[in-house]
Amino acid sequence: MIRLNKITFQYDNASSETLKNVTLQLKKGQVLAVVGPSGGGKSTLLRVISGLEKPKSGDIYLDDKLLCGKGAFIPPEKRGIGMLFQDYALFPHMTVSKNIEYGLIGVSVANRKQRVKEVLALVNLSGYEKRYPHELSGGQQQRIALARAIAPTPNILLLDEPFSNLDTHLLQNVRDELFGIIREIGITTIMVTHNPEDAETQADRVVEIVDGIASEKDI
Repeated sequence: MIRLNKITFQYDNASSETLKNVTLQLKKGQVLAVVGPSGGGKSTLLRVISGLEKPKSGDIYLDDKLLCGKGAFIPPEKRGIGMLFQDYALFPHMTVSKNIEYGLIGVSVANRKQRVKEVLALVNLSGYEKRYPHELSGGQQQRIALARAIAPTPNILLLDEPFSNLDTHLLQNVRDELFGIIREIGITTIMVTHNPEDAETQADRVVEIVDGIASEKDI
């Protein structure tokens, strides 16, 4: 489904490489957790996969399509990748419906409205189309962010510390809800997390990145 081959990345102002020859592949429908210490390269890996950063060397394939490497570089908006950020990145001045529609570029108005209904039903928030983000709980905001990420039907979903803003008493329920949806739709997912419990309870595989070097861990 997705394959990274010897990905190396270095920020312009950095004295050393943030990612060093990272090689991994993930099958369709699998959930991969990426763990490791702060500054180790976890979030940078997601940025490289999404196309927000360009690697120094190596190549990335998604469904045998070359995303970058060998002289090629496909921009983020054309990669078919959905992202869910830790702050959810919802537009506060837009309704739930408009937030979800934002990523549906080139889709007719009727089809956009239909897709909004479909993904809201999927995240169990039907009828919330006219609400605003400030009228939602933290867990509901996260589900709306997920709905927006999956509305364009991406090939892969990237989660960057998706539960770091949740209170401890909410975390388990929201985490179970989120991954219940992910498993239901069968979308290939890569999750960066600092919480070992996220990886142990939700991931099929775990990769640890320390000082830019990735290694697979048993779970």
